[in-house]
Amino acid sequence: MHRGKGMKFVGDSRVPAERKPNIPKDYSEFPGKTEAFWPNFLLKEWIVGSVFLIGFLILTAAHPSPLERVADPTDTGYIPLPDWYFLFLYQLLKYTYASGPYNVIGAFIMPGLAFGALLLAPFIDRGPERRPQKRPFATGFMLLALAAIIFLTWESVVTHDWEAAKAQGQIVAEAEVDTESEGYLIYQENGCINCHGDNLAGGAAAPSLVDTGLTPEEIANIAVNGQGGMPAGLFKGTDEELEKLSTFISELESK
Repeated sequence: MHRGKGMKFVGDSRVPAERKPNIPKDYSEFPGKTEAFWPNFLLKEWIVGSVFLIGFLILTAAHPSPLERVADPTDTGYIPLPDWYFLFLYQLLKYTYASGPYNVIGAFIMPGLAFGALLLAPFIDRGPERRPQKRPFATGFMLLALAAIIFLTWESVVTHDWEAAKAQGQIVAEAEVDTESEGYLIYQENGCINCHGDNLAGGAAAPSLVDTGLTPEEIANIAVNGQGGMPAGLFKGTDEELEKLSTFISELESK
């Protein structure tokens, strides 16, 4: 080296001259506390996931979902019901402060705040402790969220009209309806289609008019005086139109 340059070379024997392949760390010093992600931990995850997947497939094969009638967009009496994992949100929208003019609060703001807090929880509570009692914020928030979900889901199940839901999804007999006939036109003009549907198969709000087994006189009497949930005075036509309508309905038979 030349004087005045101020430069020195330092050698360190701890830095290997050759790169060695990645060797998994020896975790024998910490038995039962930690393990290598690959393949130990990941293999266990795959095994547990496979067991649950096989069990789910067996369950769906043993108890298949029941078939329901084809969806009818003209059925105004249909009561929608989401899947079980959304029942708590469905129940939330039934309350006054989360429905009607406050629907935005129940549909967006309240769920958004809850899920936003869930996403921020790891950043707010950054303690190294893993025991629940040592992490009051995370534990309290998760218990509160779990209690709210269970309560709302339970309320949705016990307050829902399951008999009406079963009736609205039931496969009913259908008939070949002549939509150009006088009877059908009278059926439309008097608003019967709003409850009984365009194919007269009925819905949650009204029964099917196919295969009623009633005489034209009995049908005319129901159309004028009502029956069950159908009030009187809905038919506004003439006696001749009432006769044509009742005859049309009494002759409807399933395919």
